[in-house]
Amino acid sequence: MSFLSIEGLQATYGSSQALFGVDLSMAEGEVTALMGRNGMGKSTTVKAICRLIRSTGQLRLLGHDLHALPSHKVARLGVGLVPEGRRCFANLTVRENLIAAARSGDWTLQTVYDLFPRLGERAGQRAASLSGGEQQMLAIGRALMTNPRLLILDEATEGLAPIIRQEIWSVIRRLKQDTGVTILLIDKSLKELSSVSDKAVILERGKTVWSGRIDALTADISEKYVGV
Repeated sequence: MSFLSIEGLQATYGSSQALFGVDLSMAEGEVTALMGRNGMGKSTTVKAICRLIRSTGQLRLLGHDLHALPSHKVARLGVGLVPEGRRCFANLTVRENLIAAARSGDWTLQTVYDLFPRLGERAGQRAASLSGGEQQMLAIGRALMTNPRLLILDEATEGLAPIIRQEIWSVIRRLKQDTGVTILLIDKSLKELSSVSDKAVILERGKTVWSGRIDALTADISEKYVGV
């Protein structure tokens, strides 16, 4: 049984169809890069997994049919989302953001502060006062505080300064090496994705057009489906 199994996934926004047949499977502990140009259905696939959009097709996590569950029960199954655009609670402090959806497990305030020392230093500050990079750290820490079995990072390095991007990638590598959490990654940096991912799935116009081991992703395939 796959940890996450998606077959023939279709999804719509009102009368507009966005996904036309996404296939994706993940084993527990695996890091998968979900790739494709802008507007090809990556974030919509994430929304379908989290039950934030209506969809059809097979969508199973740990043997559970996600279509039968509301979004909050999907979260309780162990899906932690770092959404595109961070979406921190601006008027809450760092600490309040972190404990807002916390669940018991290995990830606690202290372990998050150990991972991101700057969050510990700014625990009493409102999220709105943080830099973009610090808000991204907060968004990741908030997702980890749910003690997820599947961690989804949607453009977690988008728009950040190079030094902060490298810090985020370093954290992702540590999560893979030290925790074994299953990770679904969306990002534009093929170099960094290749350094941390086990496999890749590429979407084109709402459909899976390639999947396989990340080291089998050739330059020709990358240029055809991912390059600008």
